[in-house]
Amino acid sequence: RKEYKMQEMKEISKGTAYAASPQHVQEKVNEWKGFYDDKTGGADKRETSYERLVNQYYDLVTSFYEYGWGTSFHFAPRKNWESLELSIAKHEYYLAHKLKLEKGQKCLDVGCGVGGPARNIASFTNANIVGFNNNAYQIKRGVDHMAKSEMSDLVTFIQGDFMKMTAVSDGSYDAAYSIESTCHAPNRVGVYSEIFRILKPGALYGSYEWIVTDKYSENNPENAKIKKGIEQGNGIPNLVKPGVLIDALKTAGFEIVETEDLVRRSHKDYPWYRSLSGGFSIEGFRHTKIGRGITNVMVMLLEKCRLAPAGTTEVSGLLMETADDLVAGGRQEIFSPMYFFLARKPANK
Repeated sequence: RKEYKMQEMKEISKGTAYAASPQHVQEKVNEWKGFYDDKTGGADKRETSYERLVNQYYDLVTSFYEYGWGTSFHFAPRKNWESLELSIAKHEYYLAHKLKLEKGQKCLDVGCGVGGPARNIASFTNANIVGFNNNAYQIKRGVDHMAKSEMSDLVTFIQGDFMKMTAVSDGSYDAAYSIESTCHAPNRVGVYSEIFRILKPGALYGSYEWIVTDKYSENNPENAKIKKGIEQGNGIPNLVKPGVLIDALKTAGFEIVETEDLVRRSHKDYPWYRSLSGGFSIEGFRHTKIGRGITNVMVMLLEKCRLAPAGTTEVSGLLMETADDLVAGGRQEIFSPMYFFLARKPANK
């Protein structure tokens, strides 16, 4: 079992080295951290350099994400009779249901990761899902996953910047969704306007958004520390409140159909952050606090033995820290990773 675990750690290191190139891992870690140094620009710098920030982030963390979460990099509300995996799949199916996706339709997955949700939604609806992503390594992983799953006929990918989707024609999609991805945008009006442009008149756009709630206060030092920790550990320029999202959607031209913070749908003993906050647990062990600690130690050993590139342990450590910030934000109810909205492009636009 130890040999198997160590082999998994080697695969994580190889993935990080492939995406970032071995000699540049530490360099990319340092640049990523620099984006969150208030002395060198703070949020303004992150917003103007968002494309580089997000690409650096996902080059470094994608292999860790796949190891800990599989191919669906998102949270979900959970009931006490559900496994973590079931709750994540159900969250994706709920979005497909709200979008009324069906066979033959074409839907854009904006910020698709390595394609886990696209694969599940395509399998569930038989719709054609096109994943849009700016990160070359994640696109490669997505193509590989679809080939192995025999889903390449229904799920395809486009590489590009979701702030300027020049590869996508006006009014060419029946629906669109984003799952915890547009928080990486430097401003929401820009990304929502692009989504509005590529949709057919009357089409729906649904999203799960990372937000700071109305309970968040920038004047509360602890609140501000948690927010910054979440932003740094997840490659986010600046978290905003729900009102900013709604105003941005309206400015982009959308009609608001419904909104809801889905954290309230979890069972009281199974909050969305439960898998990050627990101690020892067989289920979801890799992303429990103990599991993350063991992973970090093994990565450290590999780096010391020069079997992992310099900087890999630091990436693991930063992800451990942000997990604690996510839990703190959830417990204090100042952060949510699943603010849901459904919006419609007017039929006459």
